[in-house]
Order: sequence, then C-alpha cells, then structure tokens
Amino acid sequence: MRNEHQIIRAVYAAKEDLQKADDLIRDYIPFIRSEASKYISRLCTEQDDEYSIAMIAFHEAILGYERGRGAFLSYASMLIRSRIIDFQRKEARHQGHISLYAESGDDDRTIMDEVADERDHFEESANLEATKQEIEELSDVMADFGVSFSDVADNSPKQERTLEACASAIRYAAENKYLLDELLRTKKLPMAQLVTGSGAERKTLERHRKYILAMLLIQTNGYEIIRGHLRHVLNRKGGVSV
Repeated sequence: MRNEHQIIRAVYAAKEDLQKADDLIRDYIPFIRSEASKYISRLCTEQDDEYSIAMIAFHEAILGYERGRGAFLSYASMLIRSRIIDFQRKEARHQGHISLYAESGDDDRTIMDEVADERDHFEESANLEATKQEIEELSDVMADFGVSFSDVADNSPKQERTLEACASAIRYAAENKYLLDELLRTKKLPMAQLVTGSGAERKTLERHRKYILAMLLIQTNGYEIIRGHLRHVLNRKGGVSV
C-alpha cells in the first residue's frame, strides 16, 4: 500500500482535476472491488450493482475528504460500506417493505440507530488508526534526526515565557516554508534564521533545541492530526499556538 501522505496528495489533486480523479479510481479498483465484496459475501463483479455503488462512493470520498478525517482509505472504506448498506436496505424495503425506522430489538432502537452507531464506531477506529500511523511515522523521522519522544519531553520548556519564545521561532519557520525545507535537507536547525526572524534569544532556543526540532518536523509532511492535538492542548494552556 502506498504511503498515506502520498495518497492524500493524490486525493487533493484529484479534487481539482477530473482526469486525475479517474486515474486515482482506476488505480484503486482492486481496493474498491475488495471492499464491495465484503458486503455481498462473494467476489464483486462489474455486473453487480454494489460494484458501481462502491465506485461512486470512492469518488464521493475523494470530493469529501479532509485531512482531519484521518486516513483516506479508512474514510473511503467507511463511505463504500455506508452506501452499499443504504442500497441493500432500500432493496429490502422495496421487496419486503422494511423500514429503516422500524424497531430492530426490544429497546425501541431502529435499524437507522444501529447503522449510525456502527458508522460512529468505525469513524472512531479509523481516526485512532490514522493517529497511530502518524505517531509511528513521526517517530521514525525524528530518529533520523537523533531525537526521541522522551528527548522532547525532557527538553520541553516549562515556563510560559520560554514556551512563547520557542513558539515564536516555530511560527516563524512554519510561515517561511523554505526553512522547513532546509531543515529536512541538512538535518540541522536553521538557528541563525530562527533567532533573527523570531526575535527570541539564541541561548533560549539552543537550550530547547530538540523540542523545537520535533515541533518543526511536525509542521512538515502532513501531520495534521498531531498538529490539531497540539493546537488544542496549547490553546487550553493559555493561547500559545504553533
């Protein structure tokens, strides 16, 4: 399976270009067919209605995907599942007059309630898996720079004034992407530019070098879930954003 961040880039390109969307769908026909097959208990063929529904759902996933939704393929799988279930429910309703709002048990819950619960559970699982993937990938990248999560914890600024100084340097780098590119190319912090651009004292940034390095790596390569979590935590602590 290709790297998830490469898929995300391809998805965002496909949002704006119909030909790229067609190419992406064609590349993932095996995945689409496999997902559709799960819900008809046999190999799904092009003659099955579920095959067409799965293709349409995959295209819907391309158009509706946002990075905050987690891994794209998990999101696409959820939509394919949902659309096929909707189709099968409608078919059953037409044939046997089954209502999605009919009670499904002894607790007054309807079929629609059950489907919604399953969808929420799947989304939560997909988001957890996407977060795990981001953390594992970030850990590998940090290792290339000689930094671990324990290093970052030990090197994190403890005082609000120091945290703000480091955050200023991080913000400056995030707003000037060439500094992030230089970091990835040289595997060294562009310390002189960070000091000049942020106005923070060099000794402060040097003291928290590993923390700043990790925060800048998070600004690269699409770590949207981790960045969102950090923004939430830092804002809760007093409005310092990175």
